[in-house]
Amino acid sequence: MDNQMTSPTLAAAQFCSIRGQLKHNLAGHLAFMQRAADLGADYLLFPELSLTGYEPDLAHELALSPNDACLEPIRALAMHLQLMTTVGVPLKGPGGSIEVGALTFTAHGDVIAYAKQYLHPGEDAVFSPGSEDCYLQLNQHRIGLCVCADFSHPEHVQRLSEGGSGVYAASVLISPGGYAHDSELLAGHARRHRLPVLIANHGGPTGGWQSAGRSGLWDEAGCWIGGLDGAGNGLVIATCQHGDWQVRALTLE
Repeated sequence: MDNQMTSPTLAAAQFCSIRGQLKHNLAGHLAFMQRAADLGADYLLFPELSLTGYEPDLAHELALSPNDACLEPIRALAMHLQLMTTVGVPLKGPGGSIEVGALTFTAHGDVIAYAKQYLHPGEDAVFSPGSEDCYLQLNQHRIGLCVCADFSHPEHVQRLSEGGSGVYAASVLISPGGYAHDSELLAGHARRHRLPVLIANHGGPTGGWQSAGRSGLWDEAGCWIGGLDGAGNGLVIATCQHGDWQVRALTLE
């Protein structure tokens, strides 16, 4: 991230999704967006498949297109709050396929769709992989978007770093048993590419998996700057001024 005073304020939403309850989860997303904006955020990242929960068996039933009418409240609020927001959703792909999608709603009313490129073993029984990297332009800053297993492939973060990303934003589901391994990978990416890494993990169980929570940020040196201590609903707010990162972590109801 460019170390100027104009660097955007980043936020990670550690959200407890309810299985398949799109309407309930949508209302929760809107509340998190408002709280993040109140705290000065310019960009807000939600976990993998946050709007439905990580529920592959429901993906075909719940899959949406980027401009689905039910997503209009998110698009409208992102514009109203001037808060670029990335949410996780099963996404309708070509030929009836379903993708692990991340939809970004910009402050200007645009919707940018990204599909996870590197699937976990077994996910390919339901989901098809995407094929294009995703960069989010926030004023003069560029965010490289990642969905979970993408970060386990070093070539992904390398491409996004070489493409001019100032931060690597990872929308994830990481379990307690996998957190030590995955956090080491993410810290290594940050250190190797001099690229801050922001992660938004689920706040509660989803898809039969427990979640470690512990959303937060590693700086350009791969040092953990701060975040949430465990699971549960919460927000992480990260700011950088004159090269120094500061993180606030708030537990939410």
